[in-house]
Amino acid sequence: MSKLIKTACIRDCPNTCSLLAKVEGQRVVSLTGDPEAPTNQGRVCRKCQGYVARAYDPERLLYPLIKSHGQFTRASWATALDLVADKIKELLAADPSKILYYQGFGSRTALKLLNRRFFNLLGPVSITKGTICGGAGQGAQDLDYGARISHDIRDHLNSRLLVLWGRNPIVTSLNLLPVIKKLKEEGKEVVLIDPVHTESVPLATFCLAPRPGSDSQLALALARLVFEAKAEDLDFLTNHCEGFEAYRKIVFQEDLTARAKATDLDPQDIVKLAELMMAHKPVALVLGWGLHRWRHSHITIRAIDGLGAVLGSIGAVGGGVSQGFEEYQPYDWAIWGDEAWPNRRKLYMPLLGEELEKADPPVEMIMITAGNPAAMLPDSSRVRKAIARIPFKVVGGHFLDDTAALADVFLPATSFLEEDDVVASYGHSYICPINKAIPPLGEARSDFDLFMDLGARFGLTDYVKPRDEWLRLILAPTIKMGVSLETIQAGGAYQPDIPHAPFQDKVFPTPTGKFNLLTEYEDPAIFDPERRFALLSVSPKEWLCSEIRPGERVKVLWVKVNAEVAQELGFTEDELVLVKSSVGQLKATVKLEPKLRKDLVVIPRGGWAMDGCDVNVLTRAVLTKVGSGTAYYQTRVNLEKF
Repeated sequence: MSKLIKTACIRDCPNTCSLLAKVEGQRVVSLTGDPEAPTNQGRVCRKCQGYVARAYDPERLLYPLIKSHGQFTRASWATALDLVADKIKELLAADPSKILYYQGFGSRTALKLLNRRFFNLLGPVSITKGTICGGAGQGAQDLDYGARISHDIRDHLNSRLLVLWGRNPIVTSLNLLPVIKKLKEEGKEVVLIDPVHTESVPLATFCLAPRPGSDSQLALALARLVFEAKAEDLDFLTNHCEGFEAYRKIVFQEDLTARAKATDLDPQDIVKLAELMMAHKPVALVLGWGLHRWRHSHITIRAIDGLGAVLGSIGAVGGGVSQGFEEYQPYDWAIWGDEAWPNRRKLYMPLLGEELEKADPPVEMIMITAGNPAAMLPDSSRVRKAIARIPFKVVGGHFLDDTAALADVFLPATSFLEEDDVVASYGHSYICPINKAIPPLGEARSDFDLFMDLGARFGLTDYVKPRDEWLRLILAPTIKMGVSLETIQAGGAYQPDIPHAPFQDKVFPTPTGKFNLLTEYEDPAIFDPERRFALLSVSPKEWLCSEIRPGERVKVLWVKVNAEVAQELGFTEDELVLVKSSVGQLKATVKLEPKLRKDLVVIPRGGWAMDGCDVNVLTRAVLTKVGSGTAYYQTRVNLEKF
């Protein structure tokens, strides 16, 4: 007998696809898209089926481990958690700030709010601040809108022109593909703006590849052309915006020739795009996550927001500048309990290596869940060394990856196939169920069960509650609006307070109720005369972040290089080269790309450092100026013969 269990992907991906787990006996035999889900409508990416193999991988660790004299030995949960609890109690008595809790983004569900709540109930334990994901984008749009709210994917069907700005739907936005197909069938335009020649180029009717980091210049050039054609939405700009005159002054500071030079684009291509935008309103501007990965990301995103205002896209059905959703929107944020310790120590996640080095008092215990900071954070060699120096390290996970290998105590986590939970998304506004398909394998435990066990060891009687009771408390704002936990568990539901097309009333949650335009411009261009190429570490279609099964680990990463540049440097296809930045170097295999820009190289993000396949040994640890994000792309490199 077989059965189908409704669940969803909880990985660090905007699609958050609804899934059907086919179970035979007590084994998941396949994962497919849920055809009843309004988001992915039965589609899944190529990585999905790999999650079944990941769950049953023979190298998956299913029992607690304790390291002694450099070697891991199997332990019982009671022994492992007693050891962890004793260390926490010791440091709470000495100085709670010597404990650091690092919660990653590898598993993004409702019950994960309770992880930090546990530590908040104990005292002012150190936590992280900032993000390695979309903090800069959200921070920028919060400045403009008051609160970032994107257009529902279904609303893009009302557009006459869809602009994919730094977005690669083939790899990162599966749910956009049917929208793009429908728009093209109706004869509507799809534009792709990306310095990288991505897999999504064939989806577009017109493509532009600007110089990396010059997108704000392009947005300002387009806005000027709209103004010059007197095609701007003057009513919105004058009656519903703050800072119009200052913004207009920025737009007209440079002419088309200067902006084209800054972007390294043909001026006529910029004119063509402006004409498309003016002739095909409403225009939907859909932003990708690579735009966040620059120090001045807020300038770029605010300049694009301003272009949306000029085009009349803000508050328009079929319009908008859509950057993402607040994935914790359905929840009661008070569950975190952060208000108990407003002055506690917070270490910047994007700068973790440096922050740990200078921490005073030093961190003496770190607990890491749902993350692999030793590989995924910038300047990862420095991060690994800093973590290794911490006297007591606890890591939860599935495999002995770069972070888990450093642990003193390893705690085996369940996969999403083995737990019950709820997950929302940063790519859409649908709330999905996580329904257990099979019992936990081996002795793996969910974070929920782990922290409930720890809570009992500390006598936190109000903390130790049944799972569904906690889910109802966490989902209280959503339940209050009429969506029950049972409805979500049965298949999911849209967040009731997120409109398809936000701000149609032209009223914004800003102090003035108006949209805030960009009023100060700082050229985000980067200069490093000693290094020739911009390094863009993009998401590959083969894997997600560093979530690679041991048997599928790559031995050498590839680096895409413009074919003419490679010939100039004397490189051939598949040749080993050395990629060098200001913080590290990496061996990589050359992949010739005739259509790639000559001023950049591309290396996939992810991979394991222990294999010499971690691109973040190259990336500089740079904090974005708004949103405390990670400016991965603020790194330049040279290529040398290996």
